Amino acid sequence: MSASRRSGTTDELGPDEPERDGGAGASGPDDPGGSDLLAALLDGMDAALCAFDADGVVTHWNREAERILGWTAAEAVGRRGFAGWAVRSADAEEVEGRLLSAMHAPGRQVHEFALVTKDGGRVLVRTQSAAVRGPDGKPAGVYCAFSEVHAQIDLERSIALSEALFEDAAWGVVLVDADLRPAVVNAHAARALGIGRTSALGRPLGELLAQGVEELEGALTHVLAEGPPPAPAEMWVAVRTAEGEQRRCWRSGFLRLASPLAEEPVPLGVGWLFQDVTEVKQGEQEASLLRFRANQLHRAARAAAECEDPAEAATVHLDFALAGFADHALIDRVAGPPPADDGTAPVRLVRMAATPSGAPGPSLLTGAAGLPVRYEEGHPALQCAERAGTVRADAGTMSADRAREWALARQWPADCVHGLCAVLRSRGRTLGVVTFLRGAARARFERIDATYAEDVAARIATALDLAETTRDR
Repeated sequence: MSASRRSGTTDELGPDEPERDGGAGASGPDDPGGSDLLAALLDGMDAALCAFDADGVVTHWNREAERILGWTAAEAVGRRGFAGWAVRSADAEEVEGRLLSAMHAPGRQVHEFALVTKDGGRVLVRTQSAAVRGPDGKPAGVYCAFSEVHAQIDLERSIALSEALFEDAAWGVVLVDADLRPAVVNAHAARALGIGRTSALGRPLGELLAQGVEELEGALTHVLAEGPPPAPAEMWVAVRTAEGEQRRCWRSGFLRLASPLAEEPVPLGVGWLFQDVTEVKQGEQEASLLRFRANQLHRAARAAAECEDPAEAATVHLDFALAGFADHALIDRVAGPPPADDGTAPVRLVRMAATPSGAPGPSLLTGAAGLPVRYEEGHPALQCAERAGTVRADAGTMSADRAREWALARQWPADCVHGLCAVLRSRGRTLGVVTFLRGAARARFERIDATYAEDVAARIATALDLAETTRDR
């Protein structure tokens, strides 16, 4: 309940008791509800408020002040200062002096005091006080707004946290509005998106990311409707850069933002926090891939050891290597004596084994007739045999029809767009070439793939060398 003091008397303002004269807060004789409005405004404040006249007598006291200290407006209004009831007697002179000094000081003054509650407890409050001036411009009193220090500190911490997140955070922070458009972007997020902080605001996410937009928008929509997920989500996106699109993995957390002023939660948007974990994920993927491939090599060696025919052992190595690595594979052996390492003699290759081009199945031994494969000059397999080194080939950005022609011209299955040829070497001789082929659904062969292909080629070459040795006997 609020109270006001006018003309030397103390009056308590209630909801049905308008002011009786034209003092502070009155709206005039034609507006009897003016004092009710003043009481409602004072009682609706989130901060505690009290006011003093020029003599230091309490003139106003709102409900928040009553909540904090326990003293009602009827008990507070009309008292001179805080001495003996809201402040310890020993502290009263200092507290009142600092409060009333605001009448003769410009602007607002901030102080911290220990006030006494009605039940005898003590509360540390932070006050903001300023002068109240009369019609003649001279100081007529002081108003004082105060709140518990811990509540003020909590607010300041929240503000400081927000400022730190948007300035100094080591991860990206983006506030997305209910229309899924960025409303605030911190410096780290702007760098990750490759765009300025202000130029990203209000733009659709599809303009900021080249890939991964659907997954991100789905997550944001879910958070708006259902709330935040229980754990961070890892999302692969593609960011546009000056060097082209770059795939990044962002570990993302989401928070639904709701207005604290609404009676029911009204979603204001989503707080999206993310951290780039691309290198970590790539390292994990590579480690997992290496473990799988090492396991495949081990299994292939165990299975090949049970083959009586060394040529069959070579196809066993090929079949185990194909899993998760390529769509098709070929083994071409050198026709006639192994070529010289100086590259002077032409190389002719005979198809020895190939994976089925239709339904999946084990590799089939072919080339019993010994007819050379019709490879054109400069074919990757011929280059591999002549150089005794690994060769990669790609169809590039051709259309589907041209990619099909590119594959058929190289005597490869029509759906292949990536090729990797590894030389088969044993006892210092080139015995042939193993070719791994991938379709458009797979990525091009990288250096780590070439290393694995060379390991497989070494095992196949050993089996072929053994096959020639046993045949010659």
